[in-house]
Amino acid sequence: MTGFVNLLKLCVGADSVDNLLDWHRTHPSPFATGERRHITRMWPKREAEILAGGSLYWVVKGMILCRQRIVRLDDIEGADGIRRCGIIMDREVIRTEAAPRRPFQGWRYLEAKDAPRDLPKVRAKDSALPEEMALALAKIGLR
Repeated sequence: MTGFVNLLKLCVGADSVDNLLDWHRTHPSPFATGERRHITRMWPKREAEILAGGSLYWVVKGMILCRQRIVRLDDIEGADGIRRCGIIMDREVIRTEAAPRRPFQGWRYLEAKDAPRDLPKVRAKDSALPEEMALALAKIGLR
């Protein structure tokens, strides 16, 4: 047992990890430390496990391609009075091996044993495989 659990979320609006990074560059963080925030309606019941080392894994165009370490969960109340969860993440985006995922709504838990491995930083800077090739390799178990 690893002692932590991750979250899985669709990265809506991004076509690639580079597109997500561009969005980060053009939309400044609300925090002096540069941390990123994603607001979601549902509060995770497994909060302690998430904060014990979990990350938010981003699904981009049907593939898990990167993650950001979760720093904390903030209680946010909207103008409508509804309580929401602010997932506060480290600013570093870590590329991972490609892993296919079907679309879903909201977020899902991702057990550490099921999470794709991080790409070595050297490989992360290499040109990415075309999405179709990465998906085909992931489908046959080659990452």
